[in-house]
Amino acid sequence: MISADTIERIYATARIDEVVGNYVTLRRRGANLVGLCPFHDEKTGSFTVSPAKGLYKCFGCGKAGHVVGFIMEIEQCSYADALRLLAKKYNIPIVETERTPEEIQKNDDKESMLVLNEFATEWFEKQLWETEEGTTIGLSYFRERGLLDTTIKKFHLGYSPDKSNAFYQTAHEKGYDDKFLLNDPETEIGTGLCGKSESGTIYDRFRGRVMFPIRNRSGRTVAFAGRILKNKENVGKYVNSPSSLVYSKTNQLYGFYQARQAISKLDLCYLVEGQMDVLSMYQAGIENVVCSGGTALTQPQIRLIQPLTQKITIIYDGDKAGIHAALRGIDMFLEEGFAVKVVLLPEGEDPDSFARTHNASDFMAYIAENQTDFIRFKAKVLSEHIANDPSQKSAIIRDVMTSVAIIPDVITRQVYIRECSNLFNMQEQLLSLEVEHIRVEKRAEAQKTLQRTQTTLSEVKIEPIPKFSTPIDTKIYQQEKKLEKNYRNIVQILVNYGGCVLQRDEQNTMRVADFILNTLQEDNLKPQNETHSKILQLCYEHQNDPDFSWNTFFVRHPDIQISQLGVDLLEDEPKTFTDCDTKLYEWVYRLLCELKLTYVDLQILYVTKKLSENKDNEDDLKQLMNQHMQLLNIRKVLQEILGLI
Repeated sequence: MISADTIERIYATARIDEVVGNYVTLRRRGANLVGLCPFHDEKTGSFTVSPAKGLYKCFGCGKAGHVVGFIMEIEQCSYADALRLLAKKYNIPIVETERTPEEIQKNDDKESMLVLNEFATEWFEKQLWETEEGTTIGLSYFRERGLLDTTIKKFHLGYSPDKSNAFYQTAHEKGYDDKFLLNDPETEIGTGLCGKSESGTIYDRFRGRVMFPIRNRSGRTVAFAGRILKNKENVGKYVNSPSSLVYSKTNQLYGFYQARQAISKLDLCYLVEGQMDVLSMYQAGIENVVCSGGTALTQPQIRLIQPLTQKITIIYDGDKAGIHAALRGIDMFLEEGFAVKVVLLPEGEDPDSFARTHNASDFMAYIAENQTDFIRFKAKVLSEHIANDPSQKSAIIRDVMTSVAIIPDVITRQVYIRECSNLFNMQEQLLSLEVEHIRVEKRAEAQKTLQRTQTTLSEVKIEPIPKFSTPIDTKIYQQEKKLEKNYRNIVQILVNYGGCVLQRDEQNTMRVADFILNTLQEDNLKPQNETHSKILQLCYEHQNDPDFSWNTFFVRHPDIQISQLGVDLLEDEPKTFTDCDTKLYEWVYRLLCELKLTYVDLQILYVTKKLSENKDNEDDLKQLMNQHMQLLNIRKVLQEILGLI
């Protein structure tokens, strides 16, 4: 691994204007430099370089980052390779340090899982095309759904035989280790392609299903979704791979790898609900389409799209479920600065069925004629079932303006206010005042909540988590893993936003770091992960340093574990928050509450385990039952607090 000192020297030496200037013709505009974006076609330069900040930003396609990130993007290389390219340009000798055995093992495990997933992809494809069962059942299903062979091959669709362990036997004969075929929820090692019964028998997780490989942004298979074709009692229609070192369902979008170039080129992304929707639309010629894979939309999924485009069109079924899903997604996209449009298909149609009966031109014509911005969509949906009642109309207007109020960009907000003025036949100034009132109201409520719940949160005391020498069940392992993820979220907030102001009055200024660190210290909450613990300790040491650089400090720290985690946590460009920002406060507060709630849930599991082990000891039993009741009460308080956020 490249040493921290070398990374520090590269960052200190590399000038972003010089580096970008090798790829883009730049001209000065005030303190910045502008040019044509190298990441998308444009005639008017919207690509801006800030030498003072060391950042680049394209206001056309949304790509942004620092000098190393630019090299990674333009050269399509890894972080380490980008550092090496810059070191070569500036004649900086590369000093490398040896990785720890744990780091080497973790990387080896990840690579083994990815290799196994690729083998499984090829094996499932072979079953689909070259076996009687696969062609009769799997291939026939895809063809009946209107998919052409070229589409089936493009997305590497496959079939898993309806046999208990056909894949396992083949993989085992090829020498693949059981630990990668199974899945350990504690370590998240293993693909979960197979499972193990209580009797110890290993079976194929996806048997009797058609297979949809899920690929990451670089095109490697990280997981699978399998659809069953026979009606079986108590068996879900879809089964997905479990979470692992290489896969988290909240961070992936099905079809993203195949769609990424079209999304960037067309500066637009279509969002649909299911895999078949993606496949049918892609086959019809609409390639800039992705889906969340049957799960609720998440912020990480939105941020996957964000570097490619800031324009999203949501295409859902015209039924109640589709309308509800569209409404849920609108505000999430608005908060991230997206321009949002919505298309509802005719009743009884979904993107899959509609794409199979229309070519790309007809489909695009329908979208052009029926798409509507979020204002008109929301107003229409909310007003469909109301009478001509002024109070109800007022509620609708306020609901729509609440969505407008969360838009981060002030100019975009004003454009939508003007649109609402025309739509509702109301004075623009009046609606502007309403939006500002909503924003002020939210900020004021956040301040009240901060004052009210800071005390409540500090009063919810958490006992240290005990250690057991006896084996712990799967639920406890999973909860401990969840706790580690909670801590990672906390550390990420500190690294990116530790210096941001949450509250300010005449006597005190409270920053994000103060709020987080004081809360953790009050309850003596400490992570088990060594690197998380090191970063928190450094945060405590520098908490009162007004000049502390909360982001670059960790990236350039001499401890390679800290610097590597710092780089990972800064993978996405941090958002810009104003002082006392309501949105930032709610985010930080929710993460702290979730951390405490995970602690409490874990303690409840521990106490439950103790109760089962101490049935014959009356004194211990009474004490444990009291402790269990106290934990349940704390859990209730935390859930109530979370409900306020």
